[in-house]
Amino acid sequence: MPGAELGRRVSAVLGEPRAVILVDGRSGSGKSTLARRLVDEHPSLQLVRLDDLYPGWDGLAAGSRHVVDYVLDPVRPRWLEWDWAAGAPTRWHELSADAPLLVEGVGAISRASRARASLAIWVDTDDDVRRRRALDRDGAAYEPHWERWAAQEAAFLEREHPRKLADVVIAE
Repeated sequence: MPGAELGRRVSAVLGEPRAVILVDGRSGSGKSTLARRLVDEHPSLQLVRLDDLYPGWDGLAAGSRHVVDYVLDPVRPRWLEWDWAAGAPTRWHELSADAPLLVEGVGAISRASRARASLAIWVDTDDDVRRRRALDRDGAAYEPHWERWAAQEAAFLEREHPRKLADVVIAE
């Protein structure tokens, strides 16, 4: 989908009360880049990055549940930050229940989260390109965990079918 068309879709949902945009895709697909661009274009968006809340390298499913249970809570939206170096949660971050929200990360689009979202975007990229991007970005910190994380992604995709739940699919 061309950038202008995506921009129109995003602008349209931002007119809704408590707009929620979900951006999902496998690791290295370009989700973070797209999310940063959308926030730059629409500064009213509150951004929640799942990388900041996954509870460790085995936490994809828990992170996805956290989105539904806490981030998308209609009364008191919030999220618990994860300290990757310490391997422990650190502090809660409160979100405005009235401001539009963009949730970005693997596991953002699940059946439960999609039911609460205004727009769901799936970013698709070739596996070799994704791996190269992810390892270029995160280097030695990610490489020993690539296969472990990829297995969680595959299980999540099989269980939740986020690409099928998306309103928009962007092929990089």
